[in-house]
Amino acid sequence: MAFTLISNDFKDSETLPDAQVYAHGNRSPHLKWSGAPEGTKSFAITCYDPDAPTGSGFWHWTVANIPADVTEIAAGAPVPSGAVEGRTDFGQPGFGGAAPPAGHGPHRYIFTVFAVDVDKLDVTPEDSGAKFGFNLHFHTLAKAQITGVYENKG
Repeated sequence: MAFTLISNDFKDSETLPDAQVYAHGNRSPHLKWSGAPEGTKSFAITCYDPDAPTGSGFWHWTVANIPADVTEIAAGAPVPSGAVEGRTDFGQPGFGGAAPPAGHGPHRYIFTVFAVDVDKLDVTPEDSGAKFGFNLHFHTLAKAQITGVYENKG
């Protein structure tokens, strides 16, 4: 069985609704995953914009240490007990919605759920997306993705 990720809020490659836009709702989307491989001990979630004009993209959400028995997060819900949200490129932990510069064209917001081979990654709420990514690099068994698109036409 393949490791898959879906959302009730948007379909893969479709426009994100206003609820997931920083200036409007700034609410994390519903996410549901299935088919995690054997040996999964926890999950992690990231949302990353590779189109941000920074030279290194933009981290909109990092979450680690989601218990292995959790396979769904409701829209706008707090992360499960024991999970850690890292510092986004907005400068604080938690979800930060789509916020491309006006007139910059469409941006992709890649939501990824990682099946992780340890119960807990060594990350804190002060840690950046790069540190979350570094830890995930060494502990990912599989990943599932869904991409939303948003353009600020100004």
